[in-house]
Amino acid sequence: MSLAAYCTVCWRTIGTAAPPPQSRTSWAAIRNIIKLTGSLILGGSLFLTYEVLALKKSLALDTEVVEKEKMKSYIYTHTGSLDETENQGIAYQARKELHKALRKILVTSAKIFRSPFSGPFSTVDVEDHECSVWLLLRQSREDCREARLQAVQDLSQAHHWHDYQYRVVAQAADLRTLIGLARSKETDLRFFLPPPPLPALKEDSSLEEELRQLLSLLPQTELDECAQYFTSLALSESGQSLAAQKGGLWCFGGNGLPYAESFGEVPSATVEMFCLEAIIRHSEIPTHCDQIEANGGLQLLQRLYQMHRNCPKVQRNILRIVGNMALNERLHGAIAGSGWVSILAEAMKSPHIMEASHAARSLANLDRETVQEKYQDGVYVLHPQYRSSQPIKADVLFIHGLMGAAFKTWRQQDPEQMAPQVWEDEASYTTCWPKSWLAADCPALRIISVEYDTSLSDWRARCPMDRKSIAFRSSELLNKLRAAGVGDRPVIWVSHSMGGLLVKKMLLEASNKPELRAVTDNTRGIIFYSVPHHGSHLAEYSVNVRYLLFPSLEVKELRKDSPALKTLHDDFLEFARDRKFQVLNFVETLPTYIGSMIKLHVVPPESANLGIGDLILVDVNHLDICKPKEKDAFLYQRTLQFIRDTLAKDLEN
Repeated sequence: MSLAAYCTVCWRTIGTAAPPPQSRTSWAAIRNIIKLTGSLILGGSLFLTYEVLALKKSLALDTEVVEKEKMKSYIYTHTGSLDETENQGIAYQARKELHKALRKILVTSAKIFRSPFSGPFSTVDVEDHECSVWLLLRQSREDCREARLQAVQDLSQAHHWHDYQYRVVAQAADLRTLIGLARSKETDLRFFLPPPPLPALKEDSSLEEELRQLLSLLPQTELDECAQYFTSLALSESGQSLAAQKGGLWCFGGNGLPYAESFGEVPSATVEMFCLEAIIRHSEIPTHCDQIEANGGLQLLQRLYQMHRNCPKVQRNILRIVGNMALNERLHGAIAGSGWVSILAEAMKSPHIMEASHAARSLANLDRETVQEKYQDGVYVLHPQYRSSQPIKADVLFIHGLMGAAFKTWRQQDPEQMAPQVWEDEASYTTCWPKSWLAADCPALRIISVEYDTSLSDWRARCPMDRKSIAFRSSELLNKLRAAGVGDRPVIWVSHSMGGLLVKKMLLEASNKPELRAVTDNTRGIIFYSVPHHGSHLAEYSVNVRYLLFPSLEVKELRKDSPALKTLHDDFLEFARDRKFQVLNFVETLPTYIGSMIKLHVVPPESANLGIGDLILVDVNHLDICKPKEKDAFLYQRTLQFIRDTLAKDLEN
């Protein structure tokens, strides 16, 4: 008699009374069984092929997916002989005795909790040491959410199973369980089946042509001017000559204020990249996401992702599209069915912060079990990126400035004469100190960084029509942050340069709208890194040489004599004093080199002085004011102290 059958008989002989309700204690007993089962597996480390063991007994399950599993041949090579007379050594005897002990434990446990083999696993007949897999699979489908979460946690902690056991879960688990495993930090990647084979390219067709074909099939309605621009560009042009004429359209992110010394030298681009830019814009529209999926876009993007293993920029933009599509719950099944969950789970474990964060955003949008918020394009959670039992008590938001980026703006100050390969060592250098340092020092915080496109000059804009004012950008960001749950708990804002102006505008706007007022009500404090409250010399310089630079709208708004800037300052100052916000102002004292021709003191102390809060002068330039040299540096330690002091009461509760 198999273990499952044996247990069933025992449960039936307990009596006719109704089984006691399932409780936490019941599943605690199951976890103890699983731990013991793990010991059994370790005790018998010999291997056979899965076919031999799977077909040796009758494995009959009510679910179709497990019926198919009987025909699979996932390799878990067992070096022992099939002849039982040759397996009478110490290891065999130990396993035999442990199996007997396990039977006794199961019989005893059956008296205190309902049969875990009810429902879809009621006719299971498997090897004794396989019970842990099916117990957890059964628990992962419980009606009780707490039981499901515990099952995923226990599965993620299974590190000593045979290969075929991970594959059993990979095929038998539902989507909710697999998403949970992908968002669990210690999960073994063998829980995820490789993506299904991609459809072959059409005869006499290239990947570039199929991307353009996909783009041509997408609706041309509801598109803003930039979406229309990229779509037209991708469909009508090919080759790199046009890319050179348009100038640097594939420079997403940015390194701060500096840009090319010569305006004639621009990065090259391909039609693939133009197509991706257009598809990103389309993926921000829910109905267009449906068309991307219906026309094979998920598979096509996956092929492109695999082809560009050595091009992080391409991969990150593909993950942006997948993350946007994951905002639509009706597409979750299609995203998982096309194999993206396994790709995202692997990307989450990347040592590169940007890649891991893009994957984390996509998986968070797929995880409706533990995540209620939705993270729209440009909103990235730096911590916590995995599921965690640590309660989140407050939010810290990072808003970059002109020509900045969600990650690189907040990197550690670039060491001089440091080899690039050393930069990958997080112990020596971090590419994002809020994720590496602040998350470790304040684990009870949710840390969010946002990204939006800006430019110094219209010549350098990724999209010539993308002329957005501070008011427009603040409204756009505010709605995205509210969708991410900002305002539901205490908030601290951390801003650099023009990002501080956006923060002020967002708070003023939120205070005038009832549906957004929670954002201001829960704001506890603001950190300003060289924010030009009264204008910037950069704007003055750009206007003086406007025939050369063609300054962007963002730069023009930073002029000292800008009426809009003065109104924003006066309104916010009164508002902040009334709300009694805690404020910390940092300001640079060194000039900033922009290329080799321009040297500017971008934000002088008199402009960085908000009028309330501490004003701290630091011997750095405008770019490095938000980039501490090391974790012990004054810039970081003073920032950390402000966050802890401002949130002290909230973090204690």
